[in-house]
Amino acid sequence: MVGLGVAAVLFVAVNVIADRGLRGDQIDLTQNHLFTLAEGTRHTLANLDEPIDIRLYFSRSLGDSVPQYAAYFARVKALLERYVELANGKLNLTVLDPEPFSDAEDRAVADGMQGVPITQAGDQGYFGLAASNSTDGADKIGFFGLERERFLEYDLTKLILGLAETHKPVVGVISALPPSSGGRPGSPREPQQLTLLSELGQFFTVRELPPDSAEVPADVTALFVVHLGGLTESALKAVDSFVAAGKPALVLVDPVPEALPPHAPPLVEPAPPEAVNSLLAAWGLQLLNNKVAGDLDAARRVSTGGTIADYVAWLSLPKTDVDTSDPVMASVERLNFATAGILERLPDATTTVTPLISTGPRSAPIDASKVQFGPDVVGILREFKPEGQPLMLAARISGPARAAFAGDGGAGNGSDKQPINVMVVADVDFIYDRMWLNQSNFFGEQVVQPIANNADFVINALENLSGSASLAGLRGRGSSYRPFTLVENLQVEAEQLYRSKEQALQEQLKQLQIRIDSIQKRQGEQGQTLLTDDDQTAMDRFRSQFIAVRKQLRDVQLALRQDIEQVENWAKIINIAAIPMVMVVVAIIVMIVRRLRRRHAVQRPA
Repeated sequence: MVGLGVAAVLFVAVNVIADRGLRGDQIDLTQNHLFTLAEGTRHTLANLDEPIDIRLYFSRSLGDSVPQYAAYFARVKALLERYVELANGKLNLTVLDPEPFSDAEDRAVADGMQGVPITQAGDQGYFGLAASNSTDGADKIGFFGLERERFLEYDLTKLILGLAETHKPVVGVISALPPSSGGRPGSPREPQQLTLLSELGQFFTVRELPPDSAEVPADVTALFVVHLGGLTESALKAVDSFVAAGKPALVLVDPVPEALPPHAPPLVEPAPPEAVNSLLAAWGLQLLNNKVAGDLDAARRVSTGGTIADYVAWLSLPKTDVDTSDPVMASVERLNFATAGILERLPDATTTVTPLISTGPRSAPIDASKVQFGPDVVGILREFKPEGQPLMLAARISGPARAAFAGDGGAGNGSDKQPINVMVVADVDFIYDRMWLNQSNFFGEQVVQPIANNADFVINALENLSGSASLAGLRGRGSSYRPFTLVENLQVEAEQLYRSKEQALQEQLKQLQIRIDSIQKRQGEQGQTLLTDDDQTAMDRFRSQFIAVRKQLRDVQLALRQDIEQVENWAKIINIAAIPMVMVVVAIIVMIVRRLRRRHAVQRPA
């Protein structure tokens, strides 16, 4: 009780002194700076032209059931309140608790919020956000999943930016591939559609450009280049000029594009490989010549010629092989690639090259000649020798770069370096249906089921690139949930020690049971077990050992429990007393300094 009284006094003192001494000042002491807004977010909020209404739904019963959601809600609410402060009256926030059978719940359902059952009676809990602008624009986050917490600022800023900018971004798609591709390795190629391109139309205004385009239209916000090596030289120069002007691009390049029909003539006369290499080099990258990436752990199992084997050149990459700190990769759980190339950063690159997708450690380059024209899947697997290093398959490129074709129909004069914003992926086949979609017949209807997040990755990348410069610098921040890791480690240590002792005791019991079973076989005619003096001595010795081991277990548990309680007590003391005292001292110092400055200014002669 005394401790609580001291804490209450300190709490009041901190608030009074901080209100007087630190008014207008803010300090973010969280580990990942969870409440420090990026400059892009500040710029977006400061330049809102029309009011935006935000309704934040959170069921308190959900927070009571899952405390981690309560902590997440506190962060979302605090962040949105900060948004309101910076929006100069253009952002209105309403917080609602959608209790069961209430008007707030009806409104949450009407706004498309996703409910989750929190009681056995079927009551729903809500934690989402709905927003609308002064026209007909509306958007929502149906449920704040914990897996997206690291990208909270990105998601909120993107939503507000989308409502502030009512027109869809224009994405120019320049492709050198036909709209069909093949099936399995070594099998005849069967036509398949590019479903991904039709899905792009739901998010962007798609402008298709021919592979021999001499320029990119001025209204194109972002460029999607499919098969860089199949473009004409004039198209390469157009891409170079677009990127050199600071405009974003998603570029797919591939040493072995399986989507190209065998022996089919190209759509246009492609530029020489040297031109493609020069463009990549200007961005600080190189594509390894005649090499594809192989990964033993990510190899896809395929059937070819009646044989089922792991094809190390066809990869199914898990979440551990992508940069989860980049918002583009946030919703990506799996990516399927086919004979992907290998990217490397050049030593003299002036740009920042950040790997987005890589293979695992049990990887190695494979000669491109081995995967062309009906590859020997089993033979490639038999000869494959991992080199113990991951291989880069996709990268985000930013920073200053020169134009590759300056002075030759390109942009700039060759010496100017402008910041660029490009993503390069060393595979083109992954966008075709066969790599990420599975079609099945369901009662006579064709049902399409995604088996990988290839389309999500492309849409996320183009959305991130075309969204705004405000979104370019937003990356994952971390979680607001901060467990007591030291206490948890002590608990794990206690559990491990207890289990090891318990296992030893169980082993002794097992040995005793074996001995008892052997003794029971020597039962006398009266149905009684005949125990020898040695057996009786062994039984007595075990009982003594059993009691001693149980006492040791109690002592170990007591000692570890005392350690845990001691750590918890120190944590409470630091949080309740030490931190407030430090804040009081800081506030007093700031207040004294400000008063001395004012006094000095008053005493200074005019």
